[in-house]
Amino acid sequence: MASDSQEQLALVLSSHGLQRMTARVLASLLFTEHPTMTMGDLAEQLQASTGAISGALKMLGSVGLVERVPAPGSRRDHYRLRDDAWAVQYTNQNEVTTAVLTAAEAGIAATPDGSLPHQRLTQMRDFYAFLLDEIPALLDRWRQR
Repeated sequence: MASDSQEQLALVLSSHGLQRMTARVLASLLFTEHPTMTMGDLAEQLQASTGAISGALKMLGSVGLVERVPAPGSRRDHYRLRDDAWAVQYTNQNEVTTAVLTAAEAGIAATPDGSLPHQRLTQMRDFYAFLLDEIPALLDRWRQR
């Protein structure tokens, strides 16, 4: 059964934009004493369907927080919070950021130079490109702490 602290964290995360089940899965992976959890473990703990757990794990994986790991002797997929998950979330290993940049580039190519949509998409692309350029130095400082 989930702890009050775990449920409180999930509530905070979901009230700030994370889907409820995604927040609950993330909180479970943060609070578990086990190095990994299976989809069945998560479904049982959260009293949720494996379909709901699967969707949450896919989303958390796409932003770099969760990874699937091999478990010798087990035929089930095992999941864990990535090492340095919070840092990875802000790097080019984040599938969402990469997809946003790709979409912005496509939008820029599809809009006339000087148009308002072209300007907006260029600003969007430039912002994310700037972040990805700046993040490595910031992460180096984080790791030195």
